[in-house]
Amino acid sequence: MSEPQRAQRRIQRSLSPVWIVPIVALLIGAWMIYDNLSRLGPSITLIMDNAEGIEAGKTLIKTRNVEIGKVEKVSLSQDLSHAEIIARMSPQASKMLNEETQFWVVKPRIGREGVSGLGTVLSGAFIQLLPGNSEVEIDTFQVLDQPPVAPPDAPGLRINLTSQVGNSVTTGDPVSYQGFTVGRVESSEFNPVSREMSHKLYIQSPYEGLVTTNSRFWTASGLDIRLDSQGFKVNVGSLESLVSGGITFGVPSNMTMGAKAKENATYVLFNDEDSAKEGHYSDYLEYVLLVDDTVRGLSENAPVEYRGVRVGTVMAVPWNFSAPQPDSLSRFAIPILIRIEPQRFDEQESNQEVDIAQWKERLNGMFGHGLRASLKAGNLLTGALFVDLNFYKDAPPFQSMKFANTPVFPTTSGGFAQIEQKVSNLLDKLNGLEIEPILSSLNTTLESTAQTMNKVNHIADSVDKLLADPATSALPANVNNTMRQLRDTLQGFSPDSKGYNELTQTLSRLEQLMRDIQPVVRTLNEQPNALIFNKKLPADPQPRAK
Repeated sequence: MSEPQRAQRRIQRSLSPVWIVPIVALLIGAWMIYDNLSRLGPSITLIMDNAEGIEAGKTLIKTRNVEIGKVEKVSLSQDLSHAEIIARMSPQASKMLNEETQFWVVKPRIGREGVSGLGTVLSGAFIQLLPGNSEVEIDTFQVLDQPPVAPPDAPGLRINLTSQVGNSVTTGDPVSYQGFTVGRVESSEFNPVSREMSHKLYIQSPYEGLVTTNSRFWTASGLDIRLDSQGFKVNVGSLESLVSGGITFGVPSNMTMGAKAKENATYVLFNDEDSAKEGHYSDYLEYVLLVDDTVRGLSENAPVEYRGVRVGTVMAVPWNFSAPQPDSLSRFAIPILIRIEPQRFDEQESNQEVDIAQWKERLNGMFGHGLRASLKAGNLLTGALFVDLNFYKDAPPFQSMKFANTPVFPTTSGGFAQIEQKVSNLLDKLNGLEIEPILSSLNTTLESTAQTMNKVNHIADSVDKLLADPATSALPANVNNTMRQLRDTLQGFSPDSKGYNELTQTLSRLEQLMRDIQPVVRTLNEQPNALIFNKKLPADPQPRAK
């Protein structure tokens, strides 16, 4: 019997052709996955307060109107405080995503600059991307509520403003210079710690040269109507500032332009133009006025004037009212804090430091010569008051004193108080007069006057009777007749009349007679009895011998 044959096992090492098809399919699928992943850009998260108009799978992300991403998911945050949007960006957008990149929603808007985003009415809202220049890459961004005023790399100047709470400046408000818009407000934030508003301004090129180190910024209200001690003022700005306000700036007329402002320089935002002009007086002397008169009508920032020239400002009315006064037992005055600003005296030195000690010594010397402060009416219509400084020769001596560690400026009564004092003095003098004798004399005088008036009335009655007499009425006619007869008589003695010639001859004869009678009269003067006795002749002269 033959032995059974055994099968031989041989390991086949060649690949079966059956596996070629799945391997190829696997390679194609891997290539397709790689290709798809290589075409996908980074995924980012956008945070918004309100996802209005944003739809997953439809809302696009664009820059310069080129699509660079799409919204994939819209959801609420875990604390439900905001909306989170997951967006897939294109690969070319990866280098645009950094901490300076800005996003905002483009949709129809009606704002201060007009109507924008009308193209999205039919196409729907989209998210606009503004690339940043930072090298720090991030994947979570806060979407802006409003479009940015200008790109971060836009040519121009960016500065910071700080102001007290109460102004109405918001993002997008215009920044104007002499009524012409040269920039915009980029952002406005409130700091609860310092209780101040911080504004970031963008001044577009080529107007950045208008901002200098001496520039002053103030709120432009559009329409400013003021009625105070300085009078009635109305300032009207541009139409845009009239609707939304804004900020304006300039350099005070009594200051130099200064050097060009640096990037991110910080300035103070004042409430109005007058406050901005007053803000550059950095050197001052503080004094306290202890006023006995009423301060109704005197307000903060009221002027302190010397003979019509402003030299200071009222800072507080009243000031530290509860502090002890030097002579509180005899009076209780109203304390008023004022500032004397020596830089106002010389416009050329308004931007230079002032020797405060020298000015203080000068004012102390003026106090000794009668320099006093008083309250006067600046506007009779509103009753606004201001502080007037002047010299009074009859002012009592002043002794230096302090109120709440602040020097006291000597005062005197104001105009109304002086009138009241004079009226009071006049009444005191009238009260001191002896009225009874004066009244008795006045009664006597009145009685005499009454008697005199009676006599005058009696004389008037007599005159009336005389004028009513017919003879008095005929008197003018008689006078006229007499004057007529006199005229006729005088005409008879005219040079050409016969009577005149006869009168002339008679006078000539009379003159001749007078000449003839003169020897007789002379003889009678010498010898009164010459008419009876012969005239004595003088003896003949006898010659004398030697």
